[in-house]
Amino acid sequence: MSRRPGQRNRRKGRDRGPSVFDLEAWVPQTDVGKMVKKGTITSIYDVFRDSLRVSDVNIIDYLVPNLTETVLDVGRVQRQTDAGRKTLFVATAGVGNKNGIVGVAQAKAAGVGTAIRNAIVLAKLNIVPIKRGCGSWECTCSNPHSIPFQVEGKVGSVSVILKPAPKGLGLVIGDVAKSVLELAGVSDIWSKTFGDTRTTQNFCKATFEALRTTYNISHVSDWGE
Repeated sequence: MSRRPGQRNRRKGRDRGPSVFDLEAWVPQTDVGKMVKKGTITSIYDVFRDSLRVSDVNIIDYLVPNLTETVLDVGRVQRQTDAGRKTLFVATAGVGNKNGIVGVAQAKAAGVGTAIRNAIVLAKLNIVPIKRGCGSWECTCSNPHSIPFQVEGKVGSVSVILKPAPKGLGLVIGDVAKSVLELAGVSDIWSKTFGDTRTTQNFCKATFEALRTTYNISHVSDWGE
């Protein structure tokens, strides 16, 4: 069945497991990469703690080898040029180790495969640590299955409020946001959403923005736990 120009193709891709990184064959091109290969930096939390800029995806592949990759959304956009209409594909991808690290990004390209690959690379470069915990008054298990306090993220017209939930509740939120939370390692959540959540890209990014606010400078001593 053909699709109208500009019509979105909303689909969730399969999770892709971690790939094997060859450290010996890697030739780092940045100072951070050289420190990683030399052994000066041994953890991704060293990068977060020192606010180092990572522009080489190989650094992420080495420091976080167990990242799972998921295609969250693939759409199609058009713009008018002097030569006619130009069609581009927009892919939104998420990565995470399901243990407190998650990243979300989108990319455009002339081909679907290229857009997806670029989005995955940008998502890896955009990873952040999140704080998990058990902040629900209905649950006192003290296990990191939810979040420690209420957080909010807003992108475009979409606002997402995430609230701590008791263990066993599950993820009470839309399917796309569930994928982002699962990548982060959050298994129980209450939520409220505002705006046009059918805009999948903004829904993903708003959820990601809410998660990243769980960590700030006051929690720096907890990083790596």
